[in-house]
Amino acid sequence: MNAVLAVALAYIVGSVPFALLVAGRQGIDLRETGSGNIGAANVLRTTGARAAVLALVLDGVKGVAAVLVAQWLSPGPVVPVVAGCASVVGHVYPVWLRFRGGKGVATAAGAFAVLAPVALVVAVAAFGLAVARSRFVSAGSIAGAVTLVVMTLVTGAPGVVTAGAVAAALIVLYRHQDNVARLMAGTEQRIGHRAVKQKVR
Repeated sequence: MNAVLAVALAYIVGSVPFALLVAGRQGIDLRETGSGNIGAANVLRTTGARAAVLALVLDGVKGVAAVLVAQWLSPGPVVPVVAGCASVVGHVYPVWLRFRGGKGVATAAGAFAVLAPVALVVAVAAFGLAVARSRFVSAGSIAGAVTLVVMTLVTGAPGVVTAGAVAAALIVLYRHQDNVARLMAGTEQRIGHRAVKQKVR
């Protein structure tokens, strides 16, 4: 019963659309502005760096909270990993927004900051390097997701943690399909590009 409760709570926590709320405080509806994505990258594009950092941190906290609560409710590695993935699913498919959410990168990072901190540090470094070299947040997100999986293997993380990293990476990669298509077409927006703001009606 505790395991079910932990996973359900993780999904609910993950589904809180912090980026949408942060941008909404400045009169911006992310769903109708920029990429239309409900995530920190679109907050950066439409609202500015300070709001984007706040959204990024809050989305990461969702993953951290989901795993910590699961560890408290259910001992052992399996339920916390499932809860971490559930928080990512909640972020990507929030029930409150007709299952149209963000891409899960920050929430996954928060979850694996608890589950596999060393692997996560290297994955964040890969993200930063990819963004610095390409100026594409999407490229950094993809690099970070793949690196996380590789590093859980290299660092000898429990098999269930590696399986969770694979699941989270697959979600992130799936949600970046459009970005990959734009990267290949040369139409992906580089970091620093500001979208025309659309006020909330």
